[in-house]
Amino acid sequence: MDLTSIGERIKQYRMAAGLSQSQLAEMTGISTKYVSVLERSAKPPSLETLINIANALNISSDLLLCDILSVQFDIKQTIIGERIKELPKKEQSKILAVVDVLIEQAHE
Repeated sequence: MDLTSIGERIKQYRMAAGLSQSQLAEMTGISTKYVSVLERSAKPPSLETLINIANALNISSDLLLCDILSVQFDIKQTIIGERIKELPKKEQSKILAVVDVLIEQAHE
């Protein structure tokens, strides 16, 4: 099982939240060095650390694990759906039209 994506996602969501490694470390009770280790995927986090990070980043643990879970399609579908909902209605319609065409082509 390739756990490297967990570290990449921790970094992605930490940066999106506008947090430094030291700020995330302080919020989760781990060292800044350990945050760096996790983000470089040098070591996978414990379950407790993963939960603390997800809570600190105010995200679901599914977002950190989506590339390694067997239900990753469902998770990614939910993430994409949420992103689409944030767009104006006109842009939502365009995206859904493109997706419909792709689905039709996949059935051919």
